[in-house]
Amino acid sequence: MDIFNIYLPVAGIEFNALLLILIGFCVGVLGGFFGVGGGWIVTPALNIFGFHMAYAIGTDLSNIFGQSIGATIKHNKMGNIDWKLGAISILVSIIGLEAGSQVVLILEKAGDIGSIVRWCYLFLMFGLSSIMFYDYFEVYFKSKNQSAKGKKNISGSIVKADKIKLAERLHKINLPPMISFPASGIQSVSLWIVILIFLFTGFLSGFLGVGGGFIRMPALVYLIGVPTVIAVGTDLMSILFAGAYGCFTYAVKGRVEFIAAFIMLIGASIGAQLGATAIKYIKGYGIRLLFAIMIVLAGFSIALEQVYKVTKVPVYQSFAGIVLMGTAVLMTIMIITRLIIEARKERKAAKSNS
Repeated sequence: MDIFNIYLPVAGIEFNALLLILIGFCVGVLGGFFGVGGGWIVTPALNIFGFHMAYAIGTDLSNIFGQSIGATIKHNKMGNIDWKLGAISILVSIIGLEAGSQVVLILEKAGDIGSIVRWCYLFLMFGLSSIMFYDYFEVYFKSKNQSAKGKKNISGSIVKADKIKLAERLHKINLPPMISFPASGIQSVSLWIVILIFLFTGFLSGFLGVGGGFIRMPALVYLIGVPTVIAVGTDLMSILFAGAYGCFTYAVKGRVEFIAAFIMLIGASIGAQLGATAIKYIKGYGIRLLFAIMIVLAGFSIALEQVYKVTKVPVYQSFAGIVLMGTAVLMTIMIITRLIIEARKERKAAKSNS
């Protein structure tokens, strides 16, 4: 496979072009489906396979910007974007993103930034996945109990739940100015709460080298109360603009490997269209469950990489790369398989009705 190795002049390393395309394709599918930029895959993957962390972050933000364009257009056509909420997200997130990128450069000069970033990833990933697993199974067992009592249950794994309790509590905080988001079905919420949420996720975007999506999408659902499908589309729109600014600020600082980003974008542009289309067939809690499984496996990979940094045993790094890419590939296959199956059913139903 050395024949596919190319030299990346900015990062100063050789890297396999096929691996870059595979990473890009998987990130495109997962990004279009979950409404995340895929930074939780790209940044750790590039770092594990040889990029210095600062270059991995900058290159990832460049790729996030490129692959989010197609997915955002697709979700807009499907009516999955709350533009009012997204506009606020963009304006506030840029402030947080710049603050995060400045912290990265300070820590880069001070010492081992890679270890700090990995620990932050672990805390967020395992924390978020625990919340989402709890939420899913609470609603799942509640639905089963209702079914056992003879009440109507919604078919499949997608169940209709009560509104998120935490979001309801936040909506009751009367801290003017109050604002509404009709596209998301939100009648009134304090603008300050929305600003704080986006300021925090913007900081994470700049610090961790992600579009902020892997925490902003759950935040939109659990803290603001946005329906899952709308949260996915709105998050992608926010990621598009945040990724553009992140790419710019890291490029100015000389931390973007544009050749690698362009090669990843080849795969991502195709994958993003497939992922965005698949959301027609898997909705609500089905999306949240797959998202939780995905980030906990990715967190396990990052934990293995951290063990390698401490022990210097190569097998841990190799296993970390296998788990990370295995998770991305497995989720990609699951989403595309479901897309194919449901699309065939839809075509058969259309033929029988014609």
